Order: sequence, then C-alpha cells, then structure tokens
Amino acid sequence: MIVPSIRMLDRDEWNACFPGEVETYDYLLAVEEASIEGFEWRYAVVREDDEIVAAMPAFLCSYALETTLEAGRFRKAVESIRRIFSGFLTLRLACLGSPCTETASIGFHPDIAQSRRPALFTELLDAFEAHARMEGCSLTALKDLSYPIPSGVEPVLSARGYAEIGGLPTAWMDIRFGTIEAYFATLSTATRKDMRRKLRSRQEVRVEYRTEFGDLLPRVMQLYRETRERSGLQFEELTPAYFEGVLKGMPGRSFCAMYFVGDELLAANLLIHDEDRLVDKFFCMDGQKGRTYNLYYLSWFANIEYCLSHRMGRYQSGQAYYRNKVRLGSCLTANAMYFRHSNSLLQFILKTVSPLFAADDGGEVQE
Repeated sequence: MIVPSIRMLDRDEWNACFPGEVETYDYLLAVEEASIEGFEWRYAVVREDDEIVAAMPAFLCSYALETTLEAGRFRKAVESIRRIFSGFLTLRLACLGSPCTETASIGFHPDIAQSRRPALFTELLDAFEAHARMEGCSLTALKDLSYPIPSGVEPVLSARGYAEIGGLPTAWMDIRFGTIEAYFATLSTATRKDMRRKLRSRQEVRVEYRTEFGDLLPRVMQLYRETRERSGLQFEELTPAYFEGVLKGMPGRSFCAMYFVGDELLAANLLIHDEDRLVDKFFCMDGQKGRTYNLYYLSWFANIEYCLSHRMGRYQSGQAYYRNKVRLGSCLTANAMYFRHSNSLLQFILKTVSPLFAADDGGEVQE
C-alpha cells in the first residue's frame, strides 16, 4: 500500500518498524509539512492482520542527473544545455528513502523473522513500482541504503535489474572517552595542536541552545541560504517551515545551537537526538565571519561536549565534506543507491555512465 501522507498511518505502528531510529514518525511529518518545493511524499507499507509489518518513506520528484556532481566544467556544460532544452538529463523519479533523512532504513516489525523479510521487501517494492508507473516515473530508485545491505535485499534488487551507484558515506563517532581532554588525546599531534589554536576564539563566542527560533528565524534562513549556495552538492532546498517544524514536532528530541559574537548570530546548528545518539542535521554560518571565529570547529567541540554531558554514546555528523570529520576522529559508513530506468536501453546507458554521477567527497570508507 502507498499513501500520500504519514498522517494516514499510526505513529506507534510506524515507529515500531524502526527501533533505534532517531528520524522517527514526527521527523518525517515535519518534513512532509515543510512545503519543500518539487517533492511529493509517499509512504510504502505492507500490512498483515491490519498491522504494519514493513515500511519505508518515499518521494517523487523531477530529478536532474547532475545533482550529485560537484561544480565543474561538466556540470556547467549540462546546465548550459538545459537553458535551451529544459528537460535535458532530467527524469521523473520515484525513490524509496527520503532526501531529508541521513540514510534509508527498511523498516520491519520486530516480530518479523529475518527469513521473512526479503519476501516482505519484495511485496513492498512491487507496490511501489506499480505506483511509480501510475505516476509516470521512468526512473525508480532507493536512496542511501547503508552497508552492510540488509540480508536478502540486494538479490531482490539485482534480479529486477537495479544498478548500484555509490552515495556519500555517513560520518559518525562513538563517544568512548569521558572528557574533552581524553578526546584530544585520540587525535594526531598536528590535529590536536591545530584544534587548540582554533578553539582560542571560544572566549569571543556565545553559544545558546534553543528549542524555538522566534524572531531569529529570518537570520537562520539567511545563513542557511548562504551556506547552501557555497555547497557544490544541492538537492532539496529546506524551508523555514522545516526548521520550525523539526523543533516544534520533536520536543525534547531536537534543539538548535546558536553561535553569537556580540549580538550578531553568525551560525546555527539544527540537531536531533534520542537518549544515546546526537544527529547533526544542518550547520549553517556566515562564510567570512564564521571562518574568522572558527565556528565550524567550535560547533564540533560543542556537540562532543553535549554528548559527554548527556551521556550519549554516538555523535553522527552526516554526509558530505567529511575530510575534516575523519581528521577529527570520525568513522565512515558507506551508503549505496540503486536505480532502474523503465527503458532497458536507457538503463544500460545510465548504468554505463553512472560512475560520473556517483557522489563522492574523498576519504576512506569503512564498511
């Protein structure tokens, strides 16, 4: 079954299929109600005895294939052609997963045996592919499945002709130290020295943890747009309703860390969490002044300190721009995307050229 709103599903039944997930029903609801342009939300579920036993969020959109390309000559060439032929390298996409979650989880009710899960996933995929055809989507995909791929899933996708392409890995750090000084001891000598120098600017910066934006929302959105423009990888464009919706819809499980110099807000960091994990959803800052005060690094250490003070066991800092994250002690988990075009010839072409479109930002990946 495919439904257009998560409000049509029971919150407890949905969350039961995703034990340990931070981006729960309430987070997906905030995404759905954020009016993010260009996206139609869907939710694929399999029921038994009127209870959800398998589930995944999904979306439909017009997908520009060069989205995952860093700015460069090839991307500029594609954009130039699109000014003349607006549909060039743009396909109608139906995708399992979400553009706003860290990874794609295939949810199963905990009572479902591992041996049954591939069959239930097949049933879920059948329903979603039928819906994609009905919606006129020529490209079907799964976004950001984390390695190791759940048992039995890859053979199902392979048998249906899905091709695999690498996605950006997810950066995370287990908090296996008890103090910031113990954390420093885990870093290389050069990194430790560099971080101590950068953290000297702390005395000029004030950090506030807020659960609502109030009259600072316009400034946060200005910082977000500036940060997004500096990014080479752009997909969805978040809205004020997204930022407000996450804080309002996830009380006690979300907050925004705000970084001030004097009375000027120079950076904001939206975070969500459960009892054991802190997830960095978006960090945005004034490009010039933020670098002057080393706000990216200040926010990193502030988040580590938050984990320590709240006894959280993992800090998850997300995808992209992970060279610094590795230098600061993060591990990387590889993610994969799978795609299939309804036209076999175009699928062959897309599979052949897919390495050009693989998202990659350097660094070693731990699987």
